[in-house]
Amino acid sequence: MPSLRETRYAVRRALAASRCLPLALNVYESVRKWSPELAPRNARLRRAAPDSNPLPPSGLVFAVACTRDLDYFLQSGAAAAQAIRSALASVGRPVETFEAVLDFGCGCGRVLRHFADLPAGRLHGCDYDAAAIAWMERHAPFARVALNGLRPPLPYASGAFDLVYALSVFTHLPVDLQRAWMAELRRVLRPGGVLVLTTMGERFAARLTAAEQDAFRSGELVVRDGRLAGTNACAAYHPERWVRDRLAVGFRVLGFRPAGAVGNAGQDLYVLEREA
Repeated sequence: MPSLRETRYAVRRALAASRCLPLALNVYESVRKWSPELAPRNARLRRAAPDSNPLPPSGLVFAVACTRDLDYFLQSGAAAAQAIRSALASVGRPVETFEAVLDFGCGCGRVLRHFADLPAGRLHGCDYDAAAIAWMERHAPFARVALNGLRPPLPYASGAFDLVYALSVFTHLPVDLQRAWMAELRRVLRPGGVLVLTTMGERFAARLTAAEQDAFRSGELVVRDGRLAGTNACAAYHPERWVRDRLAVGFRVLGFRPAGAVGNAGQDLYVLEREA
């Protein structure tokens, strides 16, 4: 008899097959996280955001945070930025030493806005969400942003950046896109440049079915609903061994923090250096 977890996954797959899953998840998460205090709290923040930068509309906030709670949007973004700063400092590469920084998958600036203190001209962001990029172009003067496709290439020259970070991006891609994007990020990084990325590792293994856990424990990548690539419905689970041996090709691992991406639900955080 299938377990409760396996039954839930079967329902999820059925919804995915009917193309209803993204809408169903949106409705479910909106209802689950609603509270009577949310609207007035959001209104107060919109009148006076802590960093004085405009706040995105609720639809864009939900797309990157799975909630319309602006307080969570701001706090999780700040925590994610701090996790990056801490991880880079721990390997002797403070964020202030990088001259060109790219937020790959920037969305509406959940994390990027917390690096606005860096000198002008250093910050860049890209995403394949056209609405998010359009909003950033109008409301985020601290960064230069660009639209990209679900597949490479990026609209940047080779070696354009010395730091790229990708938070909760590879967690929503099937294996072919993961490999393609790793090669593309290596292209836009200078030799010796740094890539920070997060994955769903050991901490998330309990979400998997028994068969998926067996594959995960043997060092295999597990991807659910890969045909919904780039959405929250597609979920990739990365064993550390797979990242080191098969994803980080052309990179040297400078640092690894299990569950270290505190602004991204405790995903694993890797600091990689582009080899020459």
